[in-house]
Amino acid sequence: MSLYDEGHTIAGWTGCAVATLGSGVVGAGVCTGSVPALVGGAALVAVSVLVTWVLHLSGWGKPPGVRPREEWRLGVRDTQARGGHAGCVGCALAGRRPASAPVDARAESIPLSPIE
Repeated sequence: MSLYDEGHTIAGWTGCAVATLGSGVVGAGVCTGSVPALVGGAALVAVSVLVTWVLHLSGWGKPPGVRPREEWRLGVRDTQARGGHAGCVGCALAGRRPASAPVDARAESIPLSPIE
């Protein structure tokens, strides 16, 4: 089993549910030829991104990378969210950077094959 638990958060499930609803409304708009349904569904998909981001920043998401197994449950709140997560795009967009995170962090290259 993987050490990553992507999506096992309130932020992940809520954002997914809102995006799914928005996609369904867009689909209904395509089938019926309704411009208001297309616009409304697209707006719901955009709102899903904002909902997920706000929930992540309020502690209902997770930091990038591996978490201890005892923090994998759906209702576990992230206590480090207020200070920001190192390497987290959402926290960086909100202006939250942990003190230990460099401002210009670049990913190092990982060889994919022995040829590289």
